[in-house]
Amino acid sequence: IIKKALNEGKIPVISPIALDDEDRPYNTNADAAASAVASALKARRLVFMSDVPGLLADPKDPDTLISTLRVHEVPELKKSGVISAGMIPKVDSAVKALQSGVRRVHFIDGRTPHSLLLEIFTDKGVGTEIVHPDVVLPGTLSSGQN
Repeated sequence: IIKKALNEGKIPVISPIALDDEDRPYNTNADAAASAVASALKARRLVFMSDVPGLLADPKDPDTLISTLRVHEVPELKKSGVISAGMIPKVDSAVKALQSGVRRVHFIDGRTPHSLLLEIFTDKGVGTEIVHPDVVLPGTLSSGQN
């Protein structure tokens, strides 16, 4: 259904509401739903828009935005508390998407004008991107665990 809509030039809007076997509605995790859809579509990128600029090394200081990190860095950032609270399920969904073939996952502040364009089409971006191990980053000679 999603691919058909895309092929027809439509933008599908996907709600994270799911039904059980008895047709009772449940509000499922939207981040997990987005990750699953991106994986199923073999998307190259997944973008999460929220009311935070991305991952911050110090949650109280917006100047500590982490622009790029590799997926293998996530466990240490969780352990150190950089990734905590409400960001844990978002980042877990990102990791799952990356493990399923998505190349880059972005976290951006949707309230910032043009944030999507700035994130995707500028070198530094305005949010945080978590990248697949095979992605070669600008300024590096190889992919993997640099």
